[in-house]
Amino acid sequence: MIRVMLVDDQAMVRTGFRMILEAESDLTVVGEAVDGLDAVEMVDRARPDVVLMDVRMPRMDGIEACQRICRPSTTHEPAEAVPRVMMLTTFDLDDYVHAALRAGASGFMLKDAPPEQLVDGIRIIANGDALLAPSVTQALIDEIARRPASQPDAFPGINELTEREIDVIKLMAKGLSNAEIASALFLGEATIKTHVGRILAKLHARDRVQAVVAAYESGLVVPGE
Repeated sequence: MIRVMLVDDQAMVRTGFRMILEAESDLTVVGEAVDGLDAVEMVDRARPDVVLMDVRMPRMDGIEACQRICRPSTTHEPAEAVPRVMMLTTFDLDDYVHAALRAGASGFMLKDAPPEQLVDGIRIIANGDALLAPSVTQALIDEIARRPASQPDAFPGINELTEREIDVIKLMAKGLSNAEIASALFLGEATIKTHVGRILAKLHARDRVQAVVAAYESGLVVPGE
């Protein structure tokens, strides 16, 4: 079972999400929080695998709550016990996307996404991958494109990537799956999975999204290239 915690200041929204999730045999809702502060206090008790987090909430917004939940802490067990966070919002705004990903979110989805897309997204994140809605991916790229690229030295792991790993991360930045990257590079999917694992390790990234953010911010990947 995938344990999910809901964080939203609107009771009707939480009820709607609960109905969608509990209709699935492999998902269970283990807690509901009314704002970010409530979520931070509840997460250690509820022990969710995935936190669905609204962005705009009173007392503490979803960005700060995500940062606190994803931050390594002695109150958590090993790193894999730290829940993964999917940000949910009605606002497709660049600043929120970038801030959420920098805070440690593993995904970002709009609230008007179809129920099946939400459910699939939770499973993807719980499996250790990352997820961005297509419109959000474009917003992230556009936002980073307006910023001056950091020096590669700011991301030491970038310089450690092999030529093949650079090929792979550039395709990751386009939103391609392992299967699609394997097809594009004429390699086996297992080989691509190995390359992705090495990329994450070298960049000290939790997931694909964090690696892609580092690739854009370092200038390794140029929007529109």
